[in-house]
Amino acid sequence: MRIEILCTGDEILTGKTINTNYSHIAQRLGEAGLEVCWGTTVGDDRASLLTAFRQAAARADAVIVNGGLGPTVDDLSQEMAAEAAGVHLVLHEPWLARMEAFYARRNRPMPANNRKQAMLPEGAEFIDNPIGTACGFAVTIDGARFYFTPGVPREMRRMLDEQVLPRLLAKAGLQGVTRLKRFHSFGIGESRADEMLAGIEALAPGGGVKLGFQAHYPELETKLAIRASDQEELDRKLAPVEAEIRRRLGNFIIAEDSETLETVVLSALRARGGSLAVAETFTGGAIASRLSQVAGANEVFRRGLVACDLEQMVAAVGTAAEESRPVAARAVCLALQQQSGATHALAVLVRMEVGAEGTETGGAITIGLVGSETTTVREARLVGGRDWVRLGAAEMALDCLRRHLLGLPTDEGLDFERR
Repeated sequence: MRIEILCTGDEILTGKTINTNYSHIAQRLGEAGLEVCWGTTVGDDRASLLTAFRQAAARADAVIVNGGLGPTVDDLSQEMAAEAAGVHLVLHEPWLARMEAFYARRNRPMPANNRKQAMLPEGAEFIDNPIGTACGFAVTIDGARFYFTPGVPREMRRMLDEQVLPRLLAKAGLQGVTRLKRFHSFGIGESRADEMLAGIEALAPGGGVKLGFQAHYPELETKLAIRASDQEELDRKLAPVEAEIRRRLGNFIIAEDSETLETVVLSALRARGGSLAVAETFTGGAIASRLSQVAGANEVFRRGLVACDLEQMVAAVGTAAEESRPVAARAVCLALQQQSGATHALAVLVRMEVGAEGTETGGAITIGLVGSETTTVREARLVGGRDWVRLGAAEMALDCLRRHLLGLPTDEGLDFERR
């Protein structure tokens, strides 16, 4: 089956917004064994959209359209889909009622222009959106089946996985169930992970498991795409492969599936009745920001202290200036622990290094960690520019805390360190 992905929006066409939706859709289709033959981007223009729909219908069996389902004047997908299919727009009463209830729960009147989101091409198949006001729909244009999805990433992703992919698999005659198992790791690069997991697909009884990687520094996502005739077979295929991935990647795995490093850390602290205070230099509060955004973080996360450099940090916590950064990191942690009343304190101190020609060559990282009974200091040198070092330092500090809480070694060498 030939599939096209058609993304709409002036902001996408002009490059003002990076089109991450296309890459996600294409990857998910590939993982499910579906082939993407064309990718098209078109602006918010009636004539251009109509031409793009007709061209896609002429060459593809199925088309996923992303964007243009909002309430504003430049959201044209429903209108142009109806024109391309040769039908009128009609009001979908159940969706209108859903939107009105959505606003009523927030004690707000529904704006009049939102009614537009309930206007669908006559005869279109409704596709639910459980977390937004832009419903999806499917319609046939010149023999090709078009699936319309919202541009909001989290809404699109859920609709794609729960509703569009099953429809595409059925249309392609690919029966059964699929799953995407994800492992998030820190400290190893894509090429090393590929070597560590060589031959792992063969462990699945009867095959049907595909290994893939997606690097987004500082983390690496290792993915297993599985297809089976039913859930029992899927579990049987997956079990030996995921167990072996855990064994081979070991301590580098920081989270799985929808978990994140920060949710793992907070869960580990909560499980032991612990709490946390964080001190950061150079990272701009990146660690505190990541932690505080997790639901329920206020139960565990006591304080975040941000300073530009070590001098400002020691002044803020009231410790003496130390020539040794490891000693300073330990002193900052102890002071922060005492002042906040937290069971654990984490400090990350970063200093950019400058080469002979005055260019920044990397960053020197000092991580201090004080628990209820232990004190740990970890030093590292990360290669790269300021943004690279900032991301890496925040991730390394959180990973040190994860390892400490789980009883794992905190000084295991990373691919990103300069030896």
